Amino acid sequence: MSDSPAAGAMRIALVGNPNCGKTALFNRLTGSRHKVANYAGVTVERREGRFTTPGGRVVRVLDLPGAYSLDAVSPDEAITRDVCRGTLPGEPAPDLLVCVADATNLRLHLRFILEVQALGRPMVVALNMMDAARERGIRVDTDRLARELGVPVVETVAVRRHGADALTALLDASGTRVEAAAAGACAASDSGAASEDGAAVAPTPDVHARVRRLLAAAVTVPRATAELDDALDRVVLHPVWGLVILALAMFLVFQAVFSWATPLMELIKAGVDALGDVVGASLPAGPLRSLLVEGVIAGAGAVMVFLPQILILFLFILALEESGYLPRAAVLLDRFMVGAGLSGRSFIPLLSSFACAVPGIMAARTIQDPRDRLATILVAPLMTCSARLPVYALLIGAFVERREVWGLFNLQGLVLFSLYAAGIVSAVGVAWLLKRLRRGREEQALLLELPSYRRPNVRDLAIGLLERAQIFVKRVGTIILPLMVVLWFLASFPAPPAGSDVNPLAYSFAGRLGAALEPVFAPLGFNWQICIALVPGLAAREVAVGSLATVYALSAANESAADALGPLIAAQWPLPTALSLLAWYVAAPMCVATLAVIRRETGSWKTMVGSAAALFALAYVLAFVVHAAAVALLPGGAS
Repeated sequence: MSDSPAAGAMRIALVGNPNCGKTALFNRLTGSRHKVANYAGVTVERREGRFTTPGGRVVRVLDLPGAYSLDAVSPDEAITRDVCRGTLPGEPAPDLLVCVADATNLRLHLRFILEVQALGRPMVVALNMMDAARERGIRVDTDRLARELGVPVVETVAVRRHGADALTALLDASGTRVEAAAAGACAASDSGAASEDGAAVAPTPDVHARVRRLLAAAVTVPRATAELDDALDRVVLHPVWGLVILALAMFLVFQAVFSWATPLMELIKAGVDALGDVVGASLPAGPLRSLLVEGVIAGAGAVMVFLPQILILFLFILALEESGYLPRAAVLLDRFMVGAGLSGRSFIPLLSSFACAVPGIMAARTIQDPRDRLATILVAPLMTCSARLPVYALLIGAFVERREVWGLFNLQGLVLFSLYAAGIVSAVGVAWLLKRLRRGREEQALLLELPSYRRPNVRDLAIGLLERAQIFVKRVGTIILPLMVVLWFLASFPAPPAGSDVNPLAYSFAGRLGAALEPVFAPLGFNWQICIALVPGLAAREVAVGSLATVYALSAANESAADALGPLIAAQWPLPTALSLLAWYVAAPMCVATLAVIRRETGSWKTMVGSAAALFALAYVLAFVVHAAAVALLPGGAS
């Protein structure tokens, strides 16, 4: 997409509550013709794209951050409010506001629509997820709703190929209809309050009455739909059974990560092995073959093999989000999270951190209380992100027997679940400590509007998984692969003198670095090979697996060491060392990307450095305690 404005292009802005399908509509309209940056002076992302309507009109579209109200309580909502008002410096006022609403939950979204309408600016209402509404028996009389609101109303289904046709047709004819929309918005603005410059304030009391009138006039919700939601909520939000369901759901996720992924992992491993054999057979012995086979293929391949497990984890998270379950889990856990020094609003950012701490920390912007927001940011890296999963999978596969427990559960999955639980317990402990250090503040009640339950859309799940796979592969190509090349160089040079019986790796730069670090980590049971792997692991945690593959491929006598990394370390490491390394990664110092986003979100170098130092100390203490206990309690633990 060109950075220069298109001549005569119409500027529209998509605005709406979170999870209304606004970004899906943006992607449907713009495809790949969009760019992401940050608004000047803030950390809020700015997504802008461009498309051409069937009638040939060029439209520039801005995807505004989701907002529950224009009475802003977070940086995201402040940006949305200022852009809608046309008062954000450097951002031209949109020609048209497209207010996107979830058609399955208009009771919530109509309040926000009335707030936007009170601005008196040209606007259109896009009723999204109309297919889901029809499946649930919800009928919306769009013509009646348009008359009642005084603005155009169109139906959209952002996940379908032609789901935005009604909106693009409206934009084609917008020469007169936008003026009508503006007139309608101004005429209807008496439903809410507005200042002289068009700034919206909190809705007047009669807004809620007007929402009820609009629903009665234009929306029919089957009694069975409401009864089904209520019946499910009586179980899902039950103080006992709700927690049992949540625990079982999380438990099954981690069982599936090992059970379902094995065939795909074996297929990827076979492909990596075959590629290494082909490249090794086609090149003469020398530095180039060593670089490609032992550095690039062994290192990057050792990480790529864990892609199926990561995607299975994302599949469950996306499905829980699509179904409407996550807000209910936030409500269910609110009392416990408040006791730990957080709030129910912290649940979704922390759950997102199971995938990656970076979006989890960014999602904390929605938390109103600045102290709760800071606490959430500081404990988010303790959630077991997907970058740890390759390390866990390698060590569990090498040291934990693959067998069933009680005829139902996979033992490896049980160990993985316990590691995730250890991360959660660590986060709760840190949050509780932070709460003790900031006594005397009032707790804020959690107010959330619960969406209707809905069946996850297969296409949405597929798109989400594809995006995650692309992000992971890009990470392998842009971060892990270059680090593997650097590590290969450090592990290969300088070579020992000719005729020397010195281990080539121990003589290299990497070997010397590992030897220098070994006394620091020796109390944890770490050998010098592990010390080498920890250094590039600071850039990205999963790099540690590729680093170990590269180190052992270069240091072992046979060239197939990288193909059997798990059995190799199982034969060379005592069990206390493996347990200690697992404990280290429960609270391992965060990766460079996480450090950068903490610095960006808090605006404080002190907070970033302090959080990294605290996690390093916590990881060291945990690993030390686990190693000492394992040596003392396990038969032959020191060997």
